[in-house]
Amino acid sequence: MQTPPTPAGRGPVAALVLAAGGGSRLGGRPKALLRYGGRPLVEHAAAVVRAGGCADVTVVLGAQGDRVRATAHLPGCRLVGNPDWKQGMGTSLRAGLAALPPHASAALVMLVDTPGVTPAAVARLLAAHRAGADLAAASYGGRRGHPVLIGARHFAEAAAGARGDAGARALLTAHAAELVLVECADVAVPDDLDTPADLARWSAG
Repeated sequence: MQTPPTPAGRGPVAALVLAAGGGSRLGGRPKALLRYGGRPLVEHAAAVVRAGGCADVTVVLGAQGDRVRATAHLPGCRLVGNPDWKQGMGTSLRAGLAALPPHASAALVMLVDTPGVTPAAVARLLAAHRAGADLAAASYGGRRGHPVLIGARHFAEAAAGARGDAGARALLTAHAAELVLVECADVAVPDDLDTPADLARWSAG
């Protein structure tokens, strides 16, 4: 797949898939290996960001990371281990941002447990970046959701503010006036997968 063109002087957008969660409410099964569409969720998430236009994909692993590496088929992905994953998603965001290639103009942050996010939603965020947005988020009926796009000039601030499970929330709040909301309710579903009921609903289709 060809990387979509970016504005003059900008490198491509790198995808950052956060897949370190241990699934404590799902019987301790790592979220990366939960099955969706006949394959592990982490494979699905990586395929979505690639199909949406991100040629460079970094995946942050944590819970049972060795098992995920041995089980999931993630060719061409940069796999990053996060030994501090139990401290929350913020540690995974920091680990992932630190591992991105220096030429990336932005990071498209994708959560592994949002199977309803589609390539079309990813593509809309990349289009917003090409149009000049340095901070963008998918929105659903006007409500901010995932994925989120963070321009390179915000990487250091995003990492500094990533604490617990807040991820990029502090950054997006501090720069609310700059944040571009990209409506995606017509092409994606924002719900995450946290409980056995969620898993049963998504598995059913």
